[in-house]
Amino acid sequence: MEAIRADQLTKSFGNVTAVDHFNLTVAQGEIFGLVGPDGAGKTTTMRLLTSIMDPTSGDAWVMGKHTVRDAEAIKENIGYMSQRFGLYTDLTVEENIHFYADIYTVPRKGREEKVHRLLSFSQLTPFKTRPAGKLSGGMKQKLGLACALIHTPKVLFLDEPTNGVDPVSRRDFWRILYQLLKEGVTIFVSTAYLDEAERCSRVGLLHNGRLLACDTPDGVKRLMRGTILEVRSPQARKAVTVLKSALQSESVGLFGDRVHVVTKTPDTTANQVKVALQEQGISVSSLRTVDPTLEDVFVSVLAETHEEESPKNSHEPGT
Repeated sequence: MEAIRADQLTKSFGNVTAVDHFNLTVAQGEIFGLVGPDGAGKTTTMRLLTSIMDPTSGDAWVMGKHTVRDAEAIKENIGYMSQRFGLYTDLTVEENIHFYADIYTVPRKGREEKVHRLLSFSQLTPFKTRPAGKLSGGMKQKLGLACALIHTPKVLFLDEPTNGVDPVSRRDFWRILYQLLKEGVTIFVSTAYLDEAERCSRVGLLHNGRLLACDTPDGVKRLMRGTILEVRSPQARKAVTVLKSALQSESVGLFGDRVHVVTKTPDTTANQVKVALQEQGISVSSLRTVDPTLEDVFVSVLAETHEEESPKNSHEPGT
């Protein structure tokens, strides 16, 4: 059975279409990443799939149950961690987990064992008596995850769970997710971090409510049109400004201390890069072709679809 299926799922707010004929299937035991910038429609998609919001048109099913007709039954099978997960800052770590256990009507029999396991699983046992308000950002996210898991859901929905969390805590969080996968939990996670999407079994690129591409990370990378020239320079920010002006027919982007130029004529473009930067007195540490990252692909796909999209604002409210 498919864990998640969406068929022409659409949500409009007045004249704004937040989710636009969204089609997707996610297999049981899969970790699927929905990737897109702020306002792409990720949160609205998540709310539709978790029966928090009804679609304007189209249908969706989670574990074979319809998100509108079987909304209450779906909520028993899923865990949902929103961007602003509702932890109670004056309650301790352990009290928060028990609170959500009450909400999900988890039986008292065997509950203590579950709570103990989740505390251990999320490495929160040493902090179980600490008020949630005094936890670090990463620990709050792990507590939110523990609360979402207390009723043993079959499908876990996570809306940008590591947004604003430090890199070490992000790594720890993903280690926990991989442990859940081994236990057969299906995970649907939205993220704006392209490096996180690389950890998913499949990813979907979402922009203005439209699913532009859906495949394995390697499969999505094969959508890249052209070759990437990586320019390293101690003046990367100045270099990207110069190259955008000099190479108007090419895609130029800043990636940390590197500039990526997407081109179909790498040899010719490499010479143009050298000349343009040399004329402006900008030194080049290295200039080479590199394999695309998901971020490169996302920028490339957006560039290809930009002309096809209408100029109307399709940003999602509230994200």
